[in-house]
This record gives sequence, C-alpha cells and structure tokens, in this order.
Amino acid sequence: MSTNPDRPLIGAHMPVAGGLHNGVTAGKAIGCETVQVFTSSPRQWKSKPPLDASLEAYKLACRDCGIAPTIAHDSYLINLASGPGDVLTKSLGAFRDELERAEAFGIEFLVSHPGAHLGEGVDVGIKRLIESLDQIHQELPGYKVRTAIETTAGQGTYLGDKFEQIAQILGGVKEPERLAVCIDTCHMLASGYDIRDKEAFETTMSLFDEIVGLRNIAVIHANDSQKGLGSKVDRHAHIGEGEIGIEGFRLLVNYPAFAGVPIIVETPDADTMHEVNVKRLRDLIEA
Repeated sequence: MSTNPDRPLIGAHMPVAGGLHNGVTAGKAIGCETVQVFTSSPRQWKSKPPLDASLEAYKLACRDCGIAPTIAHDSYLINLASGPGDVLTKSLGAFRDELERAEAFGIEFLVSHPGAHLGEGVDVGIKRLIESLDQIHQELPGYKVRTAIETTAGQGTYLGDKFEQIAQILGGVKEPERLAVCIDTCHMLASGYDIRDKEAFETTMSLFDEIVGLRNIAVIHANDSQKGLGSKVDRHAHIGEGEIGIEGFRLLVNYPAFAGVPIIVETPDADTMHEVNVKRLRDLIEA
C-alpha cells in the first residue's frame, strides 16, 4: 500500500471545490501524503457521472503530487441497513454510484458508515446491510475499489460501534475481499474503547485484533473527541485538544501494525486547521 512501509501515511479529508484534482493539489500543499475526498455532494442522492477530463485531471494530480492511496467517503444519506422502501432503494442506487465513481477515478478505498437499524434491532440491521452489499457486489463484478466499513460512535440506532458488529459484517458477505475497515479514533472513544494511554491503547488494539483482525484496517480517521469515553456522541476535536489527548495519537502513529496505513484527519476548520493537525500527527512519529 505504501512506498514507506515503516510508518503510516498522514493526510486529510480535503475540500474539492472546482474539481477533485484540487483536493489532491491542496493536500500536497499542506503536507499530505494521502487524501480523502467526496466524489459528489454528501447530502444529495444523485450526482452526474464524472467527465473524462475530470478523471484524467485527478489521476494526473495524484501522479504529479505523489499522493497514494486515495480514499473517498460516501454520502451521509445512504443507509444500506434500512428496511424495504424508498430509503433503501435510494441508498442502493446512491452506493452503487459511489462505487462506480471511485472505480472510475482509481480511488482505492470507499469509506462507508454501516447504517442504522432504525429500531428493528442490531441483528436485523446487519443482515440487511450484508444483503445490500452482496447485491451491489453482484451487480458490479471485478471492481478494484474496496469498501472500508467505518466504526461509529454508537449514536441512536447506528450500527458499527462494537467490534463484534464489524466482524459480523465482514464475515457475513459473500465477497469479504471487497471489504476492509476504517477505524475512527473519536468514534472509538465515544463508543467506549479507551485509547488514551499505552495500556488502554494496547488493550483496545489487542481486542480489535482478536475480534476483527488488525490486518483488515485499511484506513484510519484521526480525530480527537469533544466528548468523553463512552459518551456515544460524535463530535470531532483538533489533535491533542480533546478527550483523547496527544498521547493517544502518539501511540497511534507509532503502532507497528499501522505502518503503511493512511491516517486521515477529519477535524473541524479544514481551511485553517488541517495543515496544523497533519503536522501535529507527523511530528509525533518517532524516528
């Protein structure tokens, strides 16, 4: 995955006004080695297919800037765990479009929230999510882009706040090789997994390895948390300025299992603070 396998790759979720290629060049300018982008509006169901010129501009920017791998995040509206009806129909169509765009752009990973069971229970929600993924995989055979299922904070009826649920999803689909995992540091703390000091961090990672497998982590979202351990509240904070603290991120970027893995900043105030937060993470990497 990485040309520098001894440490993780540090990057950020970049704005893409004027075209996805602008997110790549802007990321390079603030010190990113990898970037995450939206390939369309995250708050709309439908988007026009990308023009050939846009695809070429993005690929050229990645090549010229040495940015790899690249990551996309899907629409916030998608809920593949929803029951039969309009939301599920729209979600299936939108997620298929997300995968088609990511494949066209040559994006390696599409980060996706596992959705919400909407009161019908975790097992029902996971079953529906697995069925949705299997259907889309069958419709889009041979794709290289992999879906990275993101861990969540546990708000409301959202799935994915427990490691066991992530394992159930990965183990339930017919083509598990098309899935990976994205862990989010803010979400982990909010859902009750402590990563704030060495003992807690290693205990949590050992637990993840036992239940899911660290080998399945393809993307990491590095966000401090405004709220405390087990709060179930998803509120990002700048690196070292929240409840996780700087030590948790020092442990993260130096953890041997994460060498070569892209670590993406999704902190507030992208225009003014992404460069600061990217540098904070890189400065924590020990020689």
